[in-house]
Amino acid sequence: MIPRPVCVLYSHDPEVTRRIKAFVRSMADLRHVSDADRVDAVLQQTSPALVIMDLRAKECRELIEQTQREWPQNLIIALGVGRSEPLRDAEQFGIYAAEDLEVDRRRFQSLVGRAFDHLKVLQENHDLRENSYQLVELPRRTEISAPHSSASSLPLLRFPRVFRRFDNVDALVSSIVEAVADAAGVIRVGLFARMRPGEHYRLRAGLRCLPETGELEFTERDALVRWFELNGHLIARSTLPLISDQHERAVVRRALDELGAEVIVPLYGRGLIIGWLFFGRRVTGQTFNQEDLENLTLLAENVSTVLENSFLYQEATLQKTLAETLLKTIPPGVVAIDENAIVRWFNPMAEQILGISASHALNKPVEAVGSKLAGILREALESKRSLPPENWTDGNTQRPLSVETRRLIDHGVPLGAVAVVHDLTREETARDQQALSDRATFWSDLAASMSHEVRNPLVAIKTFAQLLPERFDDAEFRKEFNSIVVKEIDRLDKIITQINNFAHPPEIVLKPIDVREPLRRSLEIARSRFGLNGDVEVQTSLPKDLPPVLGDETALAEAFAHLVANAAEASINQKNPRIILSARPVREAGQPSGVVVTIRDNGKGIDPEIKNKVFSPFCTTKPRGMGLGLPIVKRTVFDHHGRVDIDSSPHGTSVSVMLPATGLS
Repeated sequence: MIPRPVCVLYSHDPEVTRRIKAFVRSMADLRHVSDADRVDAVLQQTSPALVIMDLRAKECRELIEQTQREWPQNLIIALGVGRSEPLRDAEQFGIYAAEDLEVDRRRFQSLVGRAFDHLKVLQENHDLRENSYQLVELPRRTEISAPHSSASSLPLLRFPRVFRRFDNVDALVSSIVEAVADAAGVIRVGLFARMRPGEHYRLRAGLRCLPETGELEFTERDALVRWFELNGHLIARSTLPLISDQHERAVVRRALDELGAEVIVPLYGRGLIIGWLFFGRRVTGQTFNQEDLENLTLLAENVSTVLENSFLYQEATLQKTLAETLLKTIPPGVVAIDENAIVRWFNPMAEQILGISASHALNKPVEAVGSKLAGILREALESKRSLPPENWTDGNTQRPLSVETRRLIDHGVPLGAVAVVHDLTREETARDQQALSDRATFWSDLAASMSHEVRNPLVAIKTFAQLLPERFDDAEFRKEFNSIVVKEIDRLDKIITQINNFAHPPEIVLKPIDVREPLRRSLEIARSRFGLNGDVEVQTSLPKDLPPVLGDETALAEAFAHLVANAAEASINQKNPRIILSARPVREAGQPSGVVVTIRDNGKGIDPEIKNKVFSPFCTTKPRGMGLGLPIVKRTVFDHHGRVDIDSSPHGTSVSVMLPATGLS
């Protein structure tokens, strides 16, 4: 366990401070000092350290001389303006290095790295000398450290063992520090802690702490935290000689120096380090003996318990506040009852939606929220399964409502039931407005399409009717007149029939069927009605293991015939026109869940500009036609609880129809 090196930077320039922090962040812990009067105090807390001096700062020259005189174990790097007189003078001070303020990152990091290596060697030599001294002095020191009389032990009974108020953690921590200082009889006390996992350990409260202590932060990987995790006991200046490992001793000594402490006691919660207490000298000037250290450990255990309880209380309070705020502000109304059907929660949105005040409903039988909602909640309370949502119009507010209910169970223990009430007023208004807009669009498109489709046969009929008086005696004309008029009237009749079929579709009768039958019929219909002939090759792949689907054979045959006819028209102009008609089963968890029917052609594909509109009524690219074929297909598939998808490219179009299986084998 090797402590991270420490850099002490003395500068008044924020830009220099920012640059140096960025340069040494990965190499050392940086302590920035801007007050000349605090440099000596910080060096006392962090020595041995690398000291970086900004020569432009106030009293910098005097501080360099003082540091060399009083802290010879530190190394100094001076930074100044290139070729300036202060920088040239600094080179004569016998410091470790003098560098230009504009030094680049790589050169500066290399310089700092060499300085830390130098410091490491100096520290190792110091530790060897100290170890030798301790081996010689150990018997005498042991004799001196004999226990003091009980009269000098800490009066820990004055520390209140239980803090009952946890609503303000900051105030609680301050009270703990004051109580600990009183119980331990010390001049300085501080408490480092983290409020929740992942946070840094920071000074939460202190009494007469050093000014720099509030700027310190420790992470889970910090050497001091790791030392506590590995050793699990307090550290004290009087016990430093007992730490055999010189690196660990350096970690402990630095922590004591940084905090200006004589003793640091870890605080534990749920098996983890949640922080530590540190103590300065006793007000009596006496040292801490073995009994004192044991008492401080007991004191820390009490503090750990109080802190852990306060953190748990704070977390629970935060979660409760978040939950209550969420339930109060979410758009739906929330009504919750207990096992006795007493209303325990009634949020503001429920008041607004149901037109009932919370004071009228809370802590009263559920019937206070209305008979309809009460019946649904009581049913949810008694039901062991999830109930489907229910819709109705509230008699009190005349709002259209949708209510979902769930039984509340915690680890098998029933707690009650909850209803989530949705106000559907906006949705229904928007739906009605959209329906009006769609209806207006429908009739506009219908009128435009009909005027176009009807005008052509009427023009032909009108033309022949106008010529009839003049050419009545022409037998050939009368024959042609009869043929054209009948054909155009049939065309008008088909238009009316299409519109009528779209507006009044035949009622479908669903029953288990083999989907191959409507597919075969669709080919016959396409050949007879839409003119599908031998010019277009039709390939089929209809396996025998298809599960039965719930459908109307006639309706599906008509829908598939539309798709086959469209595929034929799209591919007829290709070199080798081809349609592939296939079907395959869909399985979920090893069981048949549906059938996918695919009609694929090798045409030029659908224009991307109209791809998203092909299922809209009256959308067509044909010179003749109403554009009702695909809308009828989509409605038929929808009535069969299925789905239709189109995938199109310049190499062809594929239409897939998914129909759910009946579950019958």
